[in-house]
Amino acid sequence: MFRYLVRRLLWAVVLFFAVTLVTYVIFFLVPANPARLAAGQSATPEAVALVEERLGLNDPFYVQYWGFLKRLIFDGSLGESFVDRSSVNDEIFRAAPITAALVFGAMLLVLTIALPIGILSALRPRSTLDRAAMTYVLIGISLPSFWIGLMLSYLIGFKLGLTPIAGYCEVVSVPEASSCGGLADWSYHMILPWATLAIVQAGIYVRFIRAEVMETMNQDYVRTARAKGAPERRVMKDHILRNALLPVVTILGMDIGLLLGGAIFIETVFGLNGLGGTAIRSIGQFDLPVLQGVVIFGAVAIIIFTLIVDLLYAWIDPRIRLT
Repeated sequence: MFRYLVRRLLWAVVLFFAVTLVTYVIFFLVPANPARLAAGQSATPEAVALVEERLGLNDPFYVQYWGFLKRLIFDGSLGESFVDRSSVNDEIFRAAPITAALVFGAMLLVLTIALPIGILSALRPRSTLDRAAMTYVLIGISLPSFWIGLMLSYLIGFKLGLTPIAGYCEVVSVPEASSCGGLADWSYHMILPWATLAIVQAGIYVRFIRAEVMETMNQDYVRTARAKGAPERRVMKDHILRNALLPVVTILGMDIGLLLGGAIFIETVFGLNGLGGTAIRSIGQFDLPVLQGVVIFGAVAIIIFTLIVDLLYAWIDPRIRLT
């Protein structure tokens, strides 16, 4: 177990450096003048030259990349914004909790919907429940997330007035000038974003869980367990679900890691200033350090959740040996 963990951590470090290198290469090749962005559009050529010197933009690529790595590893700094000179770390730490609240809340709702529907559909194929579930799956995977979000916002938020149309409330630290804050207001504002992401993702998971459970039910070890007289509840719990849910854990970890990089469309529809909105704004302003910070944060999230999934394998399926 320890050797496996060390090996996976070393591989995660290699991936991290590869991601930073690729990201920095793209950053370096972008046809924009960072010094002009940092100095302002009205700056004189002399002022732009001074900014280039101060930011080290005249140095060769490998020198700039090494400086970036040193700041990132030893100081934990992702640099400063070219637009307002604010810390990129502060931008990430401000936006990441909003995206995390959206992703984790929605994925909890996805599992609440997809697990029972997927399992019951597999146990009763071609039943009314199964046909209804497959219809929902077709709708969920066909409609774009931004359209679903707009429809929910219009029908539930605007026409019925049951939820806010957009916006975000802090759950812990409430601004003094704001009347919006606390757990109740936070949940109230997140209902529609959660529902939108859950509708899209749950359709995928229902289909996947149904297929995995049906395939596992036809395995020889399941038939053997039933032939030995094992209770159906035990067969379902120990033999079918334990094996069928292993691939589900894999895609769940990957999806959470990917979505933590920014659920761009949903954040845009509901005015959530998370990582997705931060990335869109930085692209529009050519604020490359902020965009680079979002990309690196998303990559680290994927690496971490992939590692967590690998470690969960042994707990879900004891046949797997971490060597």
